[in-house]
Amino acid sequence: MRNAHRGRGFGRPGGWQQADLPDPADVPDWFAGRLPSDWFVGPPVIEVDRDEIVVIGELPLPQPEKPEADDADAQTDEVPRATKEGAVARFRESTRPARMQIANEAQHRYQRSVAWGVAVDGERIMFTHLAVPVMTRLRQPERKVLDTLVDAGVARSRADALAWTVKLAGKHAEAWLEELRVAMRKVDDLRSEGPQGL
Repeated sequence: MRNAHRGRGFGRPGGWQQADLPDPADVPDWFAGRLPSDWFVGPPVIEVDRDEIVVIGELPLPQPEKPEADDADAQTDEVPRATKEGAVARFRESTRPARMQIANEAQHRYQRSVAWGVAVDGERIMFTHLAVPVMTRLRQPERKVLDTLVDAGVARSRADALAWTVKLAGKHAEAWLEELRVAMRKVDDLRSEGPQGL
């Protein structure tokens, strides 16, 4: 029982993961069948971890009017910022009851919170999402790194500095982290195929 204290697991049960969470492998398929087809342009991006399912869909935007021949140089095909903001506000308000219902169903099925967001012209706007506290013990050299970020005004606190550092590391190590996730899934698959009861 040495891993019993580690909290909720990610992916398939086993090893460093806790066995009582439902397998999230079919989350994209479930949302594909559950979401209204007119909400987003194409399938939404679904991101899953131990605590949360994040659903981000591309919003359809009204196309700008085509300029007259003599105004062709004066206008572009770009959608105005106010139109984008209005589309986000309309979607957020008009879909709120349905999104809450879908989130409740998904939370019951997968034992994870659901966060919603939209993408508009490549920009992601999150409506709600978890900020999960993570406890850690740091020795003086690591604390000095955080304190330097705080003293320089990069972060307001050690907690903010740690979050900033994790984001930076994730951005620069994403390919390696994805390889690690794939390797972990392979280990889980091998473990599930092995003799039971060991």
